[in-house]
Amino acid sequence: MSAGNYDMFCEQGATFVREFTVTDSSGDPIDYSGYTARMHVRRRVDSDTTLIELTTENGRITMNSSGKIFVQLSATETASLDTGGVYDLEIINSAGVVERLIEGNFVLSLEVTR
Repeated sequence: MSAGNYDMFCEQGATFVREFTVTDSSGDPIDYSGYTARMHVRRRVDSDTTLIELTTENGRITMNSSGKIFVQLSATETASLDTGGVYDLEIINSAGVVERLIEGNFVLSLEVTR
């Protein structure tokens, strides 16, 4: 299956939370028990530098048995960003199979109130 395209909008200095519900072709939620996930935000696809890394290991991504995936950054973490870029979100099952779930632009709205 091809990755979905979804642009994420993030406000610098504000808590960032996105919730996705993933279902199968019958509309039933996918059980993500035993899966891990990773997401990098980079200025450009070919950038060597990661602006921010979100993973299940670092607690910035959580998943559950009801097909829900939560992507989150604290207000302090978003305050440290000074530019947006591009991202993709990959999920990995217990056998090590990697699937790119979504991809798109990571648009940063700069903070005025500091």
